[in-house]
Amino acid sequence: MLHRYPKRVAYIMLALTALVATFPFWGEAVFGNQANFMLEKLTLMLILALFAMSLDLLVGIVGLVSLGHALFFGLGAYTLALASPDYSPASMWWMLPLVIGVSACVGLIVGILVIRTKGIFFIMTTLAFGQMLYYFISTSQFAGGTDGVFIMFRPSLAVGDTLLVNLDNPHSFFYFCLGMLLIGYLFLRWLTRSYFGQVLDGIHDNEHRMQALGYATSGYKLIAFVIAGVMASIAGMLAAMQYGFANPAQLGWHTSGEVLMMLILGGMGTIFGPILGAFVYEILLFVYEHATTHWPILMGLTIIAAVLVLPRGVAGLIISPPWQRKRRKTSNDETEKAPVSAQPVTQSKVD
Repeated sequence: MLHRYPKRVAYIMLALTALVATFPFWGEAVFGNQANFMLEKLTLMLILALFAMSLDLLVGIVGLVSLGHALFFGLGAYTLALASPDYSPASMWWMLPLVIGVSACVGLIVGILVIRTKGIFFIMTTLAFGQMLYYFISTSQFAGGTDGVFIMFRPSLAVGDTLLVNLDNPHSFFYFCLGMLLIGYLFLRWLTRSYFGQVLDGIHDNEHRMQALGYATSGYKLIAFVIAGVMASIAGMLAAMQYGFANPAQLGWHTSGEVLMMLILGGMGTIFGPILGAFVYEILLFVYEHATTHWPILMGLTIIAAVLVLPRGVAGLIISPPWQRKRRKTSNDETEKAPVSAQPVTQSKVD
């Protein structure tokens, strides 16, 4: 995978980004009294897009399918909740590094153990670690048990007495989440095009060949595991900031399964596909929940249809549209049907 796509991918993503970024200006005209609710849902989509993008680094780029990725999502949420003061907002200048440091340490410890496994064993070990933390948090009084922990104040982003961004304002928090998503996307784009990313692609295609070439593949996979965990923890911190609490459900395997479905819908290994998948999944979830109480059946059928009809997800439709594939197939058929001359090719002699 070279991760170099047609220019229309950049144009479409820029157009969608502009559409999302300008929502506060046109949202009220379209949705009326529901504009604030839609802004909250859109903010959640941005957070989940960052979460899904972090998992894509493991699943789509390296080829490591994890069912315990929610471990880091919940870890970021609980780090914020437990480290925040009770009667004053924490500073984002030390809270964000704290979340990054805690998730990196946990990712390093867990990664050293799970990277030794492959295939189904990697899936089960990541699931086991995620469930271990889930049950530990659910039964711990300091973490609020099954009720979780409430966050009284969102962290503040200020320099001295000057408030840079008022994260309590829904519009400001929306743009803050959008900025974090863009930073994460640009970082992963740079990472996948770097030498390190090329090695990860080689591991995904044929790890034994990379080992034969002298690469310590376990080290590369461990670094990728830690990076993915840190990005997922940042998404978990943003989710806790939005709703004001951390809950054990954020650590459960259901959360890992949902983000994996976002990858399937969006397209794995494309970086921008998980962003689209998060938006598509949340939109479908909103429609199905308001349509019937049996919405899980509809969602399941949708995922099955996506696997059968769109193996490369929504991203595949953008990278290689159906009409382009039909045109390419037609040209290939015409080339195959072209008559081949039976006359030998002779080189003319020049006297």
